[in-house]
Amino acid sequence: MVVIGGGQAGLAAGYHLRRQGLDFVVLDARATPGGAWRHAWDSLHLFSPAAFSSLPGRLMPAQPGEEYPEAGHVVAYLSDYEKRYGLPVRRPVQVTGVHDEGRLLRVETDSGTWHARAVISATGTWWRPFLPAVPGRGDFAGRQLHTVSYRGPQDFAGRRVVVVGGGNSGAQIAADLAYDTELTWVTRRPPRYLADDIDGRALFDAATARRRALDAGRADTAGVASLGDIVAVPPVREARDAGRLKASPMFERLDRDGAVWADGTRAPVDAVIWCTGFRPALSHLAPLGLRGRRGHIATVGTQAADEPRLHLLGYGDWTGPASATLIGVGRPARDAARAVAELLDASR
Repeated sequence: MVVIGGGQAGLAAGYHLRRQGLDFVVLDARATPGGAWRHAWDSLHLFSPAAFSSLPGRLMPAQPGEEYPEAGHVVAYLSDYEKRYGLPVRRPVQVTGVHDEGRLLRVETDSGTWHARAVISATGTWWRPFLPAVPGRGDFAGRQLHTVSYRGPQDFAGRRVVVVGGGNSGAQIAADLAYDTELTWVTRRPPRYLADDIDGRALFDAATARRRALDAGRADTAGVASLGDIVAVPPVREARDAGRLKASPMFERLDRDGAVWADGTRAPVDAVIWCTGFRPALSHLAPLGLRGRRGHIATVGTQAADEPRLHLLGYGDWTGPASATLIGVGRPARDAARAVAELLDASR
């Protein structure tokens, strides 16, 4: 049994596989524990208190002085979690392809080959940032970077910066830059903040309720989208309330010097930060030929519809309600581990 990915989803899978008494290995491409959290920007905060941001079996301890823990606190928690449960993580091991070999799946890596009766893919989305096809993006002479490459406002002090994106990363990074840069924050639609007393706990409940409604054939509740797009964590709330976090409409195109809006308005720009989301990192599964038109693999729960030995975990709601979050990944990880145990028992 092979788990691909040693971030939060891979560790949750490992916890439940261990409880099922299965023999498995976790292959992680990163050299150190912590998954994507180790690579996040300096001021990133969770959307929920520590007690509501935990993997199965172990509560995340509170971070002194912080209601919403910072990314570094999450890295320490994941590192401790891995050690506490003695999870068999091998790193750095980059998986290059998963192949069908009849009774077994062959997992090719830069460190050798594994053969497995089942595979859980838990590689996440952080390693596949999405950049929109905005006209003129290739002509712009200034600096461009995605969320994954942003570290902090010190790199942009005094500069003219455009932050693109109306989600949580866009709002948090715009708030981070609101005091020391000439900031323009652009969004496709007016920002939709959740009520200040709502955090990630409500998002998890909404995503779970939506999944249950859809599974039962009831009307779509819209899930998280029904509440808003942005959790008002303290830095975002402070910048917004100080009048420093005001969104402008999305520009139509870029030229060499900056942004151009549909009405002809121009703004000179030194840097554009694209907070425009991610896509599932699934290239290692390409040899199985399972991906559809939009790049997703059809699933029933976490199980690949056309390859029952493969489970996908932690990529978003399509692989379990809120499964891309710390609190949300535990339940689909449990279900995947149970399904794997049943499959392996039946094939003996």
